[in-house]
Amino acid sequence: MIKYRLVCAADHEFEGWFRSSGAFDEQSGAGIVACPACGSTNVQKAVMAPAVTIHSRRPGDETPPAAKSRPPSQAQHSQHLRNAAATSNLPAQAREIMRQLRAEIEKNAEYVGPRFAEEARRIHYKEAPARGIYGEASGQEVIELHEEGVEVFPIPALPEDQN
Repeated sequence: MIKYRLVCAADHEFEGWFRSSGAFDEQSGAGIVACPACGSTNVQKAVMAPAVTIHSRRPGDETPPAAKSRPPSQAQHSQHLRNAAATSNLPAQAREIMRQLRAEIEKNAEYVGPRFAEEARRIHYKEAPARGIYGEASGQEVIELHEEGVEVFPIPALPEDQN
């Protein structure tokens, strides 16, 4: 997975996750990538600096600060609202598939809440029993988990989930 900073013709900036660079090009060319603020499909990659990880995590290391539970910041709350706006433009069929996926996860996995990143690492490094979990993580925590090789699959909240 690769994350791009994107910008639409109206200069709204947002982020998007894609399987590969080619996937972005394909989806953008098909008009599938849309700005969550205005709905424009005239979207391009914005200039961005690469993320560099300066620590490695091994069994027995202290849990990195990013994994510790903390209340959501204003930036995280704003990102959540942007995600909700983006999913509100999804076709009804896609939203229904996401609802069904979420229901299956909730039925078959353990809810760990805001401790998701910490617990995912513990499972990955065999410090906790292997099992399916779900919960909340910031965008930065998801990036760090991916960089460490921890398999996670972010599922955005649908607008009706916020009621």
